[in-house]
Amino acid sequence: MLSPNDKKLEKLDPFYRPSMSKQKTSAEIISEARNALRTVGTQRPFTPREDQRKLFGPASSRTPENRPPSSFSLHASSFESSESRPISGARLSPLDFKPKAPASPTVEEDPCLAFPKPPVDPAKIRRLSSARARLFRAASQGALLPDRTLPPAESKTTVAPEETVVMGDPMVKINGIYLTESRAVGCLQSHPLQLTYDGGFSEIEKQEMFKGTTTLPSHLRSGGDQGKRRSRASSCFNSSDLSRLETRAASKADVQEKETEIEVDEVFWNTRIVPILHQLEKEENIETICAACTQLHHALEEGNMLGNKFKRRSVLLKTLYKLVDIGSDLLSLKLAKIILALKVSRKNLLNVCKLIFKISRSEKNDFLIENDNILESLLEVLRSEELQTNMEAFLYCMGAIKFISGNPRFLNEMISKGAVEILMNLIKQINDDTKKCGTCLPNSGHLLVQMTATLRNLVDSPLARSKLLSISALPQLCTVMGQYMADKDVCTNIARIFSKLTSYHDCCVALANYSRCYALFLKLINKYQKKQDLVVRIVFILGNLTAKNNQAREQFSKERGSIPTLLALFHAFYKLDLCAEKPMAGAEQPQTPRPRAQAEDVLIKLTRVLANLAIHPGIGPALAANPHAVGLLLTTLEYKSIEDCEELVINTTATINNLSYYQVKNSVIQDKKLYIAELLIKLLVSNNMDGILEAVRVFGNLSQDHDVCDFIVQKNVHKFMIALLDAKHQDICFSACGVLLNLTVDKEKRAILKEGGGIKKLVNCLRHFGPTDWQLACLVCKTLWNFSENITNASSCFGDEDTNTLLVLLPSFLDEELALDGSFDQDLKNYHKLQWETEFKPVAQQLLNRIQSHHTFLEPLSIPSF
Repeated sequence: MLSPNDKKLEKLDPFYRPSMSKQKTSAEIISEARNALRTVGTQRPFTPREDQRKLFGPASSRTPENRPPSSFSLHASSFESSESRPISGARLSPLDFKPKAPASPTVEEDPCLAFPKPPVDPAKIRRLSSARARLFRAASQGALLPDRTLPPAESKTTVAPEETVVMGDPMVKINGIYLTESRAVGCLQSHPLQLTYDGGFSEIEKQEMFKGTTTLPSHLRSGGDQGKRRSRASSCFNSSDLSRLETRAASKADVQEKETEIEVDEVFWNTRIVPILHQLEKEENIETICAACTQLHHALEEGNMLGNKFKRRSVLLKTLYKLVDIGSDLLSLKLAKIILALKVSRKNLLNVCKLIFKISRSEKNDFLIENDNILESLLEVLRSEELQTNMEAFLYCMGAIKFISGNPRFLNEMISKGAVEILMNLIKQINDDTKKCGTCLPNSGHLLVQMTATLRNLVDSPLARSKLLSISALPQLCTVMGQYMADKDVCTNIARIFSKLTSYHDCCVALANYSRCYALFLKLINKYQKKQDLVVRIVFILGNLTAKNNQAREQFSKERGSIPTLLALFHAFYKLDLCAEKPMAGAEQPQTPRPRAQAEDVLIKLTRVLANLAIHPGIGPALAANPHAVGLLLTTLEYKSIEDCEELVINTTATINNLSYYQVKNSVIQDKKLYIAELLIKLLVSNNMDGILEAVRVFGNLSQDHDVCDFIVQKNVHKFMIALLDAKHQDICFSACGVLLNLTVDKEKRAILKEGGGIKKLVNCLRHFGPTDWQLACLVCKTLWNFSENITNASSCFGDEDTNTLLVLLPSFLDEELALDGSFDQDLKNYHKLQWETEFKPVAQQLLNRIQSHHTFLEPLSIPSF
């Protein structure tokens, strides 16, 4: 006689029997925690290695006429022997002052009238030192000169008053120039800022300066009244003028120190530099010349003569330019390094960047570049030179850096020298300039192609990825994509960067949090729908973003036209792939398997995005009810076999599995459930275990329907499910047991478990996988519970052997200490304990009570070891 508790257990419904009030979902059928909705993985699109190093590879959208050349000739004549002064970016306004011929002086004339400045003869300027030449040019044009010292031999020359002006007018030294007192007073009054030049003038200079001047006023020639001169002087001077004169006088000691330094530089130049230059001009052996260049670089660095302030720089550069014609790559690199260290500009900077670019095109020169450390010089160009005035030079400089970055040996060095930060600073500058101008800057697209290609190589390094995240580089790259959307090469390179970065969780999260990226990617898909190499990467990025981020799924779905855009792209490439499938009339079939077509690759990535989006509870039901979406998926299963394209078929089946989770009224999946079951049979009979697993998972969702269960029995699919319990594959056993669980809900179909030893195989699954997979153990117990609903005798229901095994296994599994003994890690133990308590323990206890209440004998059995 049954106890009240046993009678209550007898009235329990079979597990997962659909109720009238609330229909069970497929997640509840198999497991709420596993395998109901799944993300799909795929490989990153493959980028073939370019055979030749060029600015723009063979896949570039630029025509040869619309891009800078990768090949060119370069000779010593290409360089300018002397660099002209850079043109100022500011445009000067014409002066309002118009010079007039001086009138005849009178006594009443203003004594502060300035002397007219005579024109300067260029031939005489050449005879003077460079410092004096600048002085005369500035004086003749009315410009101010910077402070500069002369060599000591010239600065010590003094001029007596009587040698300068007549009638013995007292002399005043203002900023190093001796003038009469009255002349000085007038100049100070009319020109608060005067020429600064410490040092006297030679006889030739005095004659040149005062030649052609007008006659001095009569009151100056006669000497004038001393009191009047003093009064005029005091009226012309003010406190700031006196302070300036005192400052100039106080700095005389500093000037003398600088003059001593110039003497030292001259000695260093003559003793250390000149002999090397003579050797470079006369030597013919390449190795000796290269050694001399290395020696020259060290000497210039030691003498602090690098940069563009060295006065002998033009002589030095002229000698170096001549050596370019020798044509040695090793020598050219050494020359380029010195030339860049001398801070050349404009055309010479362009030519030296071209020289390095030309050398870096050959992969065999990588070891030369590594040994000469030319990378640091190239990065310094990008760091210090002005972008807009050197756009073409930057282009070839970046081209060389791009080639170097393709060699993994250089990655750590480039990153440690700040290449990531330098490139992102340039990209930000281009973004800001483009935003200000409202249009893309000329030739900036060419430069961006080189920079983004370099970044694509650098992001293979974990350190580079960390730096990009720390400086918030991903939004800047998205901005470039938006501004240069018409430039396919730039967009493709950035898509390649993102496809690499989003393969890592932290980078994927960073891009997913930038909400503007979704609309940007949709625009690119619509614009370049037929450009496979770009759209396949955009879709791959979307698949990464939506793989584990439910917020990303929601944000993408809310973008206008998101799902229709994906479906239109799916339809377009389905048509392309379908045309590629049809053989040409009379063409022979290939003997070897066909490689994956480009169209297939896009379809693989698209089905992955759809599968990931279907996980979101707000998107999945809408996709399941979308006839276009479901129709494309089913059509793919119709014409594709798993032997032809394994990944596409498996991804498509996984997408259908996620959509079949939602049993909504208008679900197209539910309407076509029998047709889908028919398509899945060819997967079950294949030799591909992954394909079999995906098909069984779909059957697990569809088998909630009575018609599908009838189909499974009619087609003997249930026998296949029972056979899969012996697969020793945990996931396959789990999914197959879920299908059998759904079949046992129907009383008329419970007997199928006895076919092919179904009960024994379920018990074996419980024995083998129970201690490590409590979800699978729970599923086995639920199936056995449904099978034994009308039990009258446990032995006749399960068989003596399986009954005795269950009577030993279930108590051992219900013993917490024994059941969780194998979980040594605390976190893993806690996880197992949660599953054991919430999922397995209640069901296993019910099943054990049922078996014990209907069991008449128990033979002693040993507890199995796990």
